[in-house]
Amino acid sequence: MSPDFAGTPDRRGTDSTKWARYAPDVLPMWVADMDVAVAPPIAAALAERLQHPVFGYAAVPDRVRQVIADRMATRYGWAVSPEDVVLLPGVVPGFNMAARALVPAGGAVHYHAPAYPPIRAVAAHWGLRDAPLPVEAGAGAVMARDDVFLLCNPHNPSGHAFTRPELEALAQACLSAGAWIIADEIHCDLLFDGRRHVPIASLSPEIAARTVTLMSPGKAFNIAGLKIAFAIIQDAALRDRFQACRLGMVDQGSGFGLLAMEAAFTQCDAWLAALIPQLQANRDHAVQQLQRLPGLRVAAPEATFLAWLDLREAGLGPDPARVLLERGRVALNAGPDFGAPGFARLNFGCSRESLDEGIARIAACIPS
Repeated sequence: MSPDFAGTPDRRGTDSTKWARYAPDVLPMWVADMDVAVAPPIAAALAERLQHPVFGYAAVPDRVRQVIADRMATRYGWAVSPEDVVLLPGVVPGFNMAARALVPAGGAVHYHAPAYPPIRAVAAHWGLRDAPLPVEAGAGAVMARDDVFLLCNPHNPSGHAFTRPELEALAQACLSAGAWIIADEIHCDLLFDGRRHVPIASLSPEIAARTVTLMSPGKAFNIAGLKIAFAIIQDAALRDRFQACRLGMVDQGSGFGLLAMEAAFTQCDAWLAALIPQLQANRDHAVQQLQRLPGLRVAAPEATFLAWLDLREAGLGPDPARVLLERGRVALNAGPDFGAPGFARLNFGCSRESLDEGIARIAACIPS
């Protein structure tokens, strides 16, 4: 049942976003899904459901909300009731719903920069003020009442896993200002070096009452294409405000996603435990190799399967990902999309062979 990056099936021809966007000679190391086969219990649950030939609208069984509540208690010591759980098709719709529900006209969306592009887009979607804050500034945002802090923890793209003291400082700043917290915690199962994830809402009932927490099995269990996620909202009035902002656009997620999530959370923790050291080994190998390249700086991410490359001194201009694509035929995420010219994001959730090939292509593009 152990994951095996070396045995990943060829994904070309499967309508994979990662593998279909670029020409066949391009090595894709960009969008955040992994080149690893799904855990067998997930595949088995879907295969069993396929024996029934009708795929109509899916209800959310009570047991799914209970599974999520049990997982929060087991992994984080966080007491959540099934009624606190709201099913969604994705984390991105969730944080847009929350911003729409919570922030009045003229209010601000604060977040740590550089930032995942959909987080950077939230303020513009709803006519709000965009208020980025450097990751290293911690809790230093100047917030007003009913502003929101959109926390990405673990952070994408830096890979920083926020510590309990960091979260406590940020939460206290939000409480003092009367601001809300939206917590995108989609990478919460992918921490390295023995670190443990702390949901910010688990810090205290007062913080939980002003927090919308968003999670999904999509990243850790490599099932992002099944479109399933959930919010945990422990305050009933806040939960009602959030639900009211579905606005005819956001459903509860797919039936196949619900089945896959249930299997992931009840039968696949051993698979996940075997995955983490493989990703950590890939991280260490990638960082070691990349740090040897002239003009390239990279810190070992504390979480996620994404490395944040500083190429400002590598002679590749403000958008190094574009140059690497054109010259090296390797696709990374472009730093300017995260608000960071001169940077690029690399996905190391792949075979060691692919990782080495991608690094070699990057190296060939950097002037010596």
